[in-house]
Amino acid sequence: MLRWLRSLREKPADDPGRPIPEALWQATLHAYPFLSRHGAGSLGALRKLTGQFLRQKEFHGAGGLLITDPMAVAIAAQACLPVLAIAGARRGLAWYDDFVGIVVHPGAVLAARESMDDAGVVHAWHEELSGEAMQDGPVTLSWEDVAQAGRTAGEGYNVVIHEFVHKIDMRDGAADACPPLPRGFMGAASPAQARKNWLANLQAHYLDHCDKISMAERFGGPPVWMDTYAAVSIDEFFAVASEAYFVSPVQFSRDFAGLVPMFDAFFGAVTPAG
Repeated sequence: MLRWLRSLREKPADDPGRPIPEALWQATLHAYPFLSRHGAGSLGALRKLTGQFLRQKEFHGAGGLLITDPMAVAIAAQACLPVLAIAGARRGLAWYDDFVGIVVHPGAVLAARESMDDAGVVHAWHEELSGEAMQDGPVTLSWEDVAQAGRTAGEGYNVVIHEFVHKIDMRDGAADACPPLPRGFMGAASPAQARKNWLANLQAHYLDHCDKISMAERFGGPPVWMDTYAAVSIDEFFAVASEAYFVSPVQFSRDFAGLVPMFDAFFGAVTPAG
């Protein structure tokens, strides 16, 4: 870590510390232009929340990777974007209070996997990932993917938002594609009805996305714009759709218009309509 972030971490818990240096903040906005799509008020709130995030979380570089101030601020700002304007009983960084550690790898993350087949044989292998969010545990990220987030925004791709939306999803105890919804969400009469409506809308778009991928891959149909990883499961669809919603809102609203009002209602409509 460089001087500013180290000094921030060394301050007492009740000391607000120095704000993110102007030059460092402006460099972050330049490297990740999608952060600058918001008005001055929202950007000011994002900067403040990013500073708070950096006070609460601990970064660990894997494989000898040195975490610098620009790296930490870049990750923190992107992680804060989904929780910047969520309404309801849980607000802001409270969505992330179940963990402290963020592990950053230089490149792809190799995650150990194990499964048992129908014959009872256990198979072990390593899966290459760009990131991973653990239930009540740390978030792991590939710096290679994070560093390219400014360029890949047009493709709707952002590994930081993806993994932190998984964290939001998990706040009710499971990665089930439906985060805890505020009371009366979109006019629902009960939490159960709100959840039912959310999942019905998400499921319809998920199945449609899967159908379009199949048509493209098997029958030469037009290629899909959003990451095909969204077809793995509905919870991955929620995370992939959320990253696209934040970093490429115009294209997302064209391809997934039916999800925009629901995401606006949950995330607080921090993305512009056009």
